[in-house]
Amino acid sequence: MRRLFDFTVAFIGLLVLSPLLLIIGIAIKLHDMGPIFYHTQRVGLNGQLFGLYKFRTMVREADVDAPGLTAAEDRRITALGLFLRRYKLDELPQLINVLRGEMSLVGPRPEDPRFVAVYTVDQRKVLTFQPGITSPASIFFKREEMLLTEDDWVQKYSERILPRKLAIDIEYFRNRSMWGDVRVVLRTISGIIN
Repeated sequence: MRRLFDFTVAFIGLLVLSPLLLIIGIAIKLHDMGPIFYHTQRVGLNGQLFGLYKFRTMVREADVDAPGLTAAEDRRITALGLFLRRYKLDELPQLINVLRGEMSLVGPRPEDPRFVAVYTVDQRKVLTFQPGITSPASIFFKREEMLLTEDDWVQKYSERILPRKLAIDIEYFRNRSMWGDVRVVLRTISGIIN
């Protein structure tokens, strides 16, 4: 039932949003002539790696020898990228991941393998759930990058933010329901608009 719901919503979403996706793609290309999409490895269900799609919001090759997350006022983010991130438009290509069955609309956010490698046994429980575009932890930490302002922001993320995100999602997904997922999607949309 959930897979059918995910597939249907993702398919209709891509169809309806195709003019917007085209405009964003053209804008990214015209901005600096670089690639439109950012494709990166993330850890999915049962620890399997998959290629996650996003619209590119950073300068070209920004992730070479850099951590897989961004901090407040990260100079690698382009002017257009700031706008796309503010309204979560950079996440729209993940509807492709949903169509392919690699992600769900609602599920724990897929993490960079470098962070997953140091998960505790309890934290690894999050890998038993299909990753998603949004989750309760995503809503709670919707402006996560604003919390990462100090020089040691990678350590702060690893030691303080990531454990809280994992705990929130593990608790939710143990007892999830379709109506709960619908509420998460609606709260996500509301949070983007407001």
